Amino acid sequence: MDTPYLLAGLTAYILAGRAVMRLLSGNSRELALATLNLAGCFYFLFYGGKEHFVLRFATYVALIAGLYVALLIFAERRGGWPWLAFFAPIAALIVVRYMPGEVFIALGHAFGKSWRGVPNMIGISYLAFRCSRLVLEIRNGMVKRPNFLEYLNFAFFLPTMPVGPINTYANYRRGFTEPYKVPVGRAALRILVGAVKYQFLGNLCNQLTYSGLLLDDHPHHWIDLPVAMLFYYLYLYLNFSGFCDMAIGAAALIGIPVPENFDNPFAARNVKDFWNRWHITLSTWMRDVVFSPLSKFFVGKFGIHMADHAIALTIVIVFLLVGIWHGAGWNFAVYGAVHAMGVVTNHYYTIFLKKKLGREKFKAYNENRWIRAVAVIITFCYCGASLIFFANSFPQIKQIFGIFQ
Repeated sequence: MDTPYLLAGLTAYILAGRAVMRLLSGNSRELALATLNLAGCFYFLFYGGKEHFVLRFATYVALIAGLYVALLIFAERRGGWPWLAFFAPIAALIVVRYMPGEVFIALGHAFGKSWRGVPNMIGISYLAFRCSRLVLEIRNGMVKRPNFLEYLNFAFFLPTMPVGPINTYANYRRGFTEPYKVPVGRAALRILVGAVKYQFLGNLCNQLTYSGLLLDDHPHHWIDLPVAMLFYYLYLYLNFSGFCDMAIGAAALIGIPVPENFDNPFAARNVKDFWNRWHITLSTWMRDVVFSPLSKFFVGKFGIHMADHAIALTIVIVFLLVGIWHGAGWNFAVYGAVHAMGVVTNHYYTIFLKKKLGREKFKAYNENRWIRAVAVIITFCYCGASLIFFANSFPQIKQIFGIFQ
């Protein structure tokens, strides 16, 4: 989409959303906002895209309707029934992400459509986690069950639809129940800063990433590898955090709170700290939904004397899920495993230091500026190097290591 049409469309969406949130109430507001979000998602994310874009969008809407039916039937029942509603969005994600493309091609032929592979369901990973978390919020009595229009708006809220942040329903509804006012200038500046990071600085860094620097069918000196690692790390941060800045700013102008997704991740002193600063909403989801209950289960099963090892096992499972969530290739699983190794190493190293140094010396160790500086540098290099598995498939990694002279 050309930039002038993109800017005009975004401006119209924000102004209309702001007016709807301030001038309407009740079902009238929900209906107007649902219409606006559906139209916005169709125009920005589907219109003029891959073939059968109307059918693909209609399939997405039908999926949301099906997920709402599952929520309606199971979310408030006792026992294990709510888990059916919880896993329904996850199941949809698994089908879209991991089912072989040939299956969708065969289905397309069965219905007389020339589908060429997996449906283009933009933002399905983020939507699945938002909607599954909502089931737990309802089951735990944190929020009331939404009606269909409220659910539709939450699922298709345009600013967070493509790449998050992963908002909770309780936080999202704050914009409907209490005034959420951010100064217009601050929100607009947030959008501008995000646009500069996303469109300008990110694209500059992309020129020296794996695809921009190394995968050009020419031989390279080995020094180009750490250069590509560094600039891919910078590119990914600028691209992702820039989009999140724009999403948070646009949502604020409309009147909807969206949580922060980054907190200076380059200053992390270990891999655990990195995930408290990078993609924060994903880390929070994994902590609340997977890590906390699973670690309690393992501690209960293996005994309190095995608690440290139970936590380590849970960390491995969580980060394998994090890797798989990002993509279907084995390289993503390895990316998750590399970060699991980093967090588990920090877990056991912290236990060792506490036993070896004692409380006071351990506190002094953590407050030592030189130790912190070394830890930050090591963490930066480790996390940046690990992204080679995030950015490239295994054939591409093999190609990269075959070009050095």
